[in-house]
Amino acid sequence: MTSDELAARTRRATSAAAGAGSALGLRVTAPAVLYDVFSVVVHLAPEPVVVRVPTVLPRSLTADVQYAQQQRELAVTGWLAAHGHPVVAPSPLVPTEPVRHDGFSMTFWQLVAPIPASDPTAEETGRHLARLHTALAPCPLDLRFMVPLDESVPDMLDQLHGRPDLLDPADLTRARREWEILAPVLTSPDALSAAYPKAVVQPIHGDAPSHNVLHTLDGALDSDFEHVGIGPVEWDLTFCGPDVIDAYDAAAARPADRELVAVLEAARMMQLVACFAMVPQLPMLAEGMRPALENWRTTPVAGGATF
Repeated sequence: MTSDELAARTRRATSAAAGAGSALGLRVTAPAVLYDVFSVVVHLAPEPVVVRVPTVLPRSLTADVQYAQQQRELAVTGWLAAHGHPVVAPSPLVPTEPVRHDGFSMTFWQLVAPIPASDPTAEETGRHLARLHTALAPCPLDLRFMVPLDESVPDMLDQLHGRPDLLDPADLTRARREWEILAPVLTSPDALSAAYPKAVVQPIHGDAPSHNVLHTLDGALDSDFEHVGIGPVEWDLTFCGPDVIDAYDAAAARPADRELVAVLEAARMMQLVACFAMVPQLPMLAEGMRPALENWRTTPVAGGATF
């Protein structure tokens, strides 16, 4: 997409958010874009409401599947908030459900005011992740297993066939081989439990929770649960580093399985490599993902996993 096309998409998403908010009875006079990468995040000023409008999505994601996952995100964050966990919660000013408007499916959230904060230490990050998992563990909601590792990964790899402008063919060959190794184990709860019987499978954040924390005057709030689901807690620990995992182990009910973390990091890389198929939707992705791709080329296939 050209810069003009990207700007036009942002305007459409912003207009849709404002229109949906107005239709729900909110007073929207000055919608302001707060963030624009995979989603356009819009403050419906002067209301204390923020709308997240996903705009960069896998081709295989159907409208019904997206809507259902958004419902799960709203339900889980609402449940966490009701049980006292610090989280960016759904807006109480509108019904707690996704809204479809002008071709977009969006969710409505309470406005919070982030403040500048220094990067947390490894110990702080590990303890924070342990608290999040403790809070999520008793969540009774019906959730999907390993949300990001679905049919979108092989579908995006298929889209990269014949597109050396997006991904080197040698990288695609390796990615397909790794997916064949990893998918049978990591897309089935029974297969995962058989391969890693000590794995703690429970509700998890699902999308790099250590980076999805908003610091406010009232403390740190967990946010962006778009990939919330059921899975091993190790999925939320990928690429955190050994010091963070040490701190997590000291604070968590059960220590993380380091071998499983390494396998799941290989799966995270499959997710990243497949996302090169979305570069036409979001050109800035290419340079952002390039360093991780180059590092991946130096690692053993599937992180050296054996099952």
